[in-house]
Amino acid sequence: MEKTSVKTSPRVQKKLIQARQSINWIKAELESLPELYEGKKQAKLARFKNKLNKQLSSAAFKACDKGEYYDGVIDSKLMRYDVKKYMAHRALNHGTAKRIFGTVKLGQSYDEILSEQYAKYQQLNAARAEYKGKLTEKKAAFVEKHGAADATEYNALIAKKQAEYDEYEAKLTAAYGAAMSEKAEKLSQKLKGYESLTEQLSAKTAGGLKLEEDVLLSVRDLKMYFGGLKAVDGLSFDVKKGEIFGLIGPNGAGKTTVFNCITRFYDATGGDMYFENKYGEVVDMRSFKVHDVILQGISRTFQNVELIKEISVVDNLLVACTREYKTGIIGQALGLPSLKKEEKLLRAKAMKILKFMGIESYAAWYAMGLPYGILKKVEIARALMCDAKLIIMDEPAAGLNDSETADLTRTIRRIRDEFGVTILLVEHDMSLVMNVCDTVCAISFGRMLAIGTTDEIKKNKAVQEAYLGVDEDEEAQPQEEAEGNE
Repeated sequence: MEKTSVKTSPRVQKKLIQARQSINWIKAELESLPELYEGKKQAKLARFKNKLNKQLSSAAFKACDKGEYYDGVIDSKLMRYDVKKYMAHRALNHGTAKRIFGTVKLGQSYDEILSEQYAKYQQLNAARAEYKGKLTEKKAAFVEKHGAADATEYNALIAKKQAEYDEYEAKLTAAYGAAMSEKAEKLSQKLKGYESLTEQLSAKTAGGLKLEEDVLLSVRDLKMYFGGLKAVDGLSFDVKKGEIFGLIGPNGAGKTTVFNCITRFYDATGGDMYFENKYGEVVDMRSFKVHDVILQGISRTFQNVELIKEISVVDNLLVACTREYKTGIIGQALGLPSLKKEEKLLRAKAMKILKFMGIESYAAWYAMGLPYGILKKVEIARALMCDAKLIIMDEPAAGLNDSETADLTRTIRRIRDEFGVTILLVEHDMSLVMNVCDTVCAISFGRMLAIGTTDEIKKNKAVQEAYLGVDEDEEAQPQEEAEGNE
């Protein structure tokens, strides 16, 4: 680890963050342009097609079979008739049930009531049959009046309208293609400007920090004291790029405290934490405030589900992107077009992530009342919203059953592989840790016990003692053997 001391102006750092946010938004807008202009084109084509269909309606009527046409009319009218008579059937059922209940209480027979109900049903069915008969009589007159099908005019007209539609579609494709190219060129120029500004500001903020080529996060001699309690005491480890790194230990070992130090929920008492952010720069995590950590490319889940239960699932994902919005508080209060554009892009991104997690059908549901397994998936989906390079998961399997834990194991691997992120995992479920982690670090009372592959950790005696304890007989046996040898 190489390090030089460079003091960065907070103002310069703020400008750099804003410039990078602008770059992210411009790239997202560039990616959305084809879909945006295709949507505009299809909307205009739909309106034009509707207009052509109206012009074809008269000729289409002449070309159709008049008997089949009127069969559709009869079905439609009978459906409306049934809807109107539904309440009469319902009232009859309720009235009959009420009368039967009364006679049963009195110990009397209700055969007469059933006979009356049947008679009334017969009357209703007879009325419907009579109505249908009248419609059938009208059908014969209708077919006689309008004659046989003649498709000559329709075939000629549809060929003409199809040519008009094709011409209009080609015209729209050319127009929107040119508009999209022009918009893309403007955005590209704007992007180059921000990229140039970012390079200048990055040069001013460069701290001369370097990590080993394959290391993403380096924690060195981390300490976190709460008064006389040493929750973390001189802990050091490296997390490599693209790996799933497990942090394990008994209750109270300091695992969540380590996470809180990395994400700046706690200001560590001592030690260093260096991270290669999503822009490829090595930064000192202790120089950031808690709300700026996510901008560097670190997101996290929580041991207890921390969703806002009074809003929908997709809105919970949008809340995770609060720090990503470029529009300021005044623009948000006024509901400016820039805010609507940002929300549209983020909402589309949220839906893609929910689909990846297999819970897109819950997007509009309130978080309150959803199954715990779904809430856990929403929590992970929220961590994916900000293009993190490192995702910290704090006991993601807590409260899950065996099948949900197996599904979580597959999901964690897919997140690592498909999103290209590194995962730092705290978990008590050893089956999950041993199945999914590449490297495991075991700690106890804030100190390192062992670090290595899952097989190495399984065989480590210090880890076994911390988790399982040592039987008194086993401790006494070596001592007795030593005394016997004497």
